[in-house]
Amino acid sequence: MARGMVIVGAGECGGRAALTLRDLGYAGPVTLVGDEPHLPYERPPLSKDAMVSDAPEIRAIASDEVLAEKSISHIHSVQAMAIDREAHKVRLSDGSVLPYDKLLLATGSTPRKLPMPGLGARCVYLRTFADALAIRAHLHTGSRIAIVGGGFIGLELAAAARKLGAAVTVIEAQPRILMRGVPAEIAEIIHDAHVAEGVDILCGDGIASIADDGSEARVTLAGGREIVADLAIIGIGAVPVTGLAAEAGLAIDNGIAVDAQLRTGDPDIFAAGDCCSFPLAVYGGRRVRLEAWRNAQEQGVLAAKNMLGAGEAHAAVPWFWSDQYGLSLQISGLSDEGRSIVRRDLGDGAFILFHLAEDGRLVAASGIGPGNAVARDIRLAEMLIAKRAKPAPDALGSQTVKLKSLLAA
Repeated sequence: MARGMVIVGAGECGGRAALTLRDLGYAGPVTLVGDEPHLPYERPPLSKDAMVSDAPEIRAIASDEVLAEKSISHIHSVQAMAIDREAHKVRLSDGSVLPYDKLLLATGSTPRKLPMPGLGARCVYLRTFADALAIRAHLHTGSRIAIVGGGFIGLELAAAARKLGAAVTVIEAQPRILMRGVPAEIAEIIHDAHVAEGVDILCGDGIASIADDGSEARVTLAGGREIVADLAIIGIGAVPVTGLAAEAGLAIDNGIAVDAQLRTGDPDIFAAGDCCSFPLAVYGGRRVRLEAWRNAQEQGVLAAKNMLGAGEAHAAVPWFWSDQYGLSLQISGLSDEGRSIVRRDLGDGAFILFHLAEDGRLVAASGIGPGNAVARDIRLAEMLIAKRAKPAPDALGSQTVKLKSLLAA
């Protein structure tokens, strides 16, 4: 069998990498390996459109026809079991072996499990399309939904469940929702929007126990309150899928450790997307791991380029977004980097918080507002962050100063 490019992980990142290899003119074998039965698909709709749709559908990255046209072999419903680095081969769960010239690990992440007994069929996680279908079946008028975790996924599911008439309780052990990466002032807006829609949000109280008898789940909080639900959805974060890499002797550091070109310690093995940690140049080489749709896209493309020898370093600024109740939350950069915050009011309840480092550099911008109210300014802020700009705080906060003028300066 001819060697070629093998990609383990047929999600957003892996799918984009396979397509990019062909777009860049690579003519050798390209094999995409995935453990789900579906075509490569986008995951963000799973907590949004798939939840409120009467007939949820996969949003595929490419059709069977496109994959065939580009001569991309998609092996689905199998797992990669082992990597033989010396022989340059990957062994799959069906017993087959794939030889490779270059290997990309785009294994993604998996939901963090709640470490306690009592979880049964009524306690579920969201990661795959099959998970989404199972959850969607319980979202209707009269159903009782408990959501453990007040992060993006939990809150997006809460919004969808309320839209369909379910009674929703969100349980967050931290003092507030969206503790990781979202400023308190913006988290408060999201919190109030959920409360106005009838969501019961309980913060600062951990879970003492869960009793799941298969027909309902009883969640007892540390403070003594009991929540009875037809379904308990657990959304307490995600962990990178690193087992395959670790067993092959590759370095692990909050994910598969790669350099700025997404190379592991083995020059013929790359890693990209949710599964890897990498140095972020715009923050002085700080090693980060990002769970974000656009990062998966960008790194899939970058990995493909570098598998072909481009030698291009990662230079993108992180970007995150969430839509809930007509509000759009967008963040460029890493908000935990900033020490001072400047507010820019845009009208109609929309505003942006600019995060500045001690040396005056703009390091993040966090915005919220109806529809696309903050989208343009967040994009301009992203460009300022990439340029390591030090705009005057007064100019950032002024509605009369266009951010585009600061970028030109």
